[in-house]
Amino acid sequence: MLAILKKLSVGALMLAASASAYSAPKTVLVLGDSLSAEYGLARGAGWVALLERKLKAEKIDARIVNASISGETTSGGRARLPALLDQHKPQVVVIELGANDGLRGLPVAAAEANLRQMATMSQKQDAKVMLIGMRMPPNYGRAYTERFFSMYENLAKEVKAPLVPFMLEGVADKPALFQADRLHPNAQAHPIILNNIWPTFKALIQSR
Repeated sequence: MLAILKKLSVGALMLAASASAYSAPKTVLVLGDSLSAEYGLARGAGWVALLERKLKAEKIDARIVNASISGETTSGGRARLPALLDQHKPQVVVIELGANDGLRGLPVAAAEANLRQMATMSQKQDAKVMLIGMRMPPNYGRAYTERFFSMYENLAKEVKAPLVPFMLEGVADKPALFQADRLHPNAQAHPIILNNIWPTFKALIQSR
C-alpha cells in the first residue's frame, strides 16, 4: 500500500509540474524598426502595444518584449539578437526588419542573409519565428521592389516560418494614415496594422 501511495504521489507531482509548465506565459520577442517602435506616436499607440492588449482581451497568456529600435536594419538586428535571446529566452520571435535596408538601396541578398541568420538563430534556441514583410515604393524600380518583396516569401518557405506578407496592407495607399513625414503610419493606422498581423500571430502563439 505504501509503495502504491508513493507512486501516486510521484505521478501527481509530475502532472502538476507538467500543468505548470504548460500554463506558464509565453515570452514573445518583437525585433523591429520604427514601424514597431512607436516612432512619432504616443506611448501605447503602436501595434505592438495594441497586440499586448489584444492578447489580454483574448485571455492568451503571453508577455511581449518589444526590442524594436527606430532606424534598425537587418544587420543591426542580427547583431543584437543573440543577447536578446539569452536574456529573454522567448518562445516566439517576431522579426519585422528590412524596410531600412530597402530604403537605403542595400543589396537584397545581404538583407535576406541577415534575416535567415536571425530566423535560424531563434529556432536553434527553440523559439518559433514569424516574419513580417514590407514593400518598397515603386520609385525604387520594378526589379528591386519585386525582388525585395519576394525575399520574405522565399525565406519564410525556406525556414518554415509563418509570414505576414505586407504589414502596411490597407495603409500604404492612404496618405491620411501617415504622419507628416509620409513614411511612418499615424496612430489611426496601427489598429489596421494589427489586424494584418493578428490572424497569423494568433495561430502561431496558440500552436504547441
